[in-house]
Amino acid sequence: MEAALYGPDGFYVRPGGPGPAGHFRTSVHASGLYAGAVARLLRWVDAELGQPRRLDLVDVGAGRGELLAGVLAALPADVAARVRPYAVERARRPDGADPRIRWVAEPPERTTGLLFANEWLDNVPLEIAEDGRYVLVTPDGTESTGGPVDGADRAWLERWWPGGGRAEIGRARDEAWASAVRTVERGLAVAVDYAHTRDARPPYGTLTGFRAGREVPPAPDGSCDVTAHVALDACAGPDAALLTQREALAALGVSGARPPLSLASSDPTAYVRALVSAGEAAELTARGGLGDFGWLVQPVGIAPWPGGATG
Repeated sequence: MEAALYGPDGFYVRPGGPGPAGHFRTSVHASGLYAGAVARLLRWVDAELGQPRRLDLVDVGAGRGELLAGVLAALPADVAARVRPYAVERARRPDGADPRIRWVAEPPERTTGLLFANEWLDNVPLEIAEDGRYVLVTPDGTESTGGPVDGADRAWLERWWPGGGRAEIGRARDEAWASAVRTVERGLAVAVDYAHTRDARPPYGTLTGFRAGREVPPAPDGSCDVTAHVALDACAGPDAALLTQREALAALGVSGARPPLSLASSDPTAYVRALVSAGEAAELTARGGLGDFGWLVQPVGIAPWPGGATG
């Protein structure tokens, strides 16, 4: 999985590719309302930090930098002027990226502000197990049975995915998230992803692939995205809140409520704009869709985010 996604000819680092937006639709690409919500979250963090002279915004798994650009555009000018945006991405910097964005391969040390990881952890490579044994996969996707799961992987399964059957060992993701959180000196770390918890693990796993907007078999040959949902509860640290995207965005003011019909008569243009916005908000918060994504919200050196209390 590591080589298929991030190797010399890996899916995410291959030169000249369309980037994630060319293969699947994330909340970032669905609507600018998402960036606006992240901007409001950043402003809450800014207030908790006492409006420091330098406010870090770190986007882990930044793709082409679309979220950072959207957040910068949504912020008041005086706040945006203090923001130091980082795109953490293993692919090269795309042409035309906002010059304010620093393009880095790893999260910067000593972050003061907001670290945000939208659909990053689902692409952190992991091991697959079935009935207590590793699953081996060839580049064309053919599976075979490997040796018994032992050591730290076995301990992770016993704690977080008990019961046998097919399981996705999320230990590497726990470690990746903990490493990212350790770079935050003060502020908030947020991971958003396809997710499940210990009381509702998928019985057959979630490993799959995406290419050009279609779900495809997860062949680790570099031709497609290879992804699996995230055990966010295993990643969560002390004082972390787990909630759905629907709950998080509602707390950040994103609503799919239709505008009043009276607005259609008094201001037709405003009514159409509000109707479009409501439709986009409905997609971001839909049950059975993006609204079911998990948000892991981890404070570091500041008070817990009040919106996390809705989970």
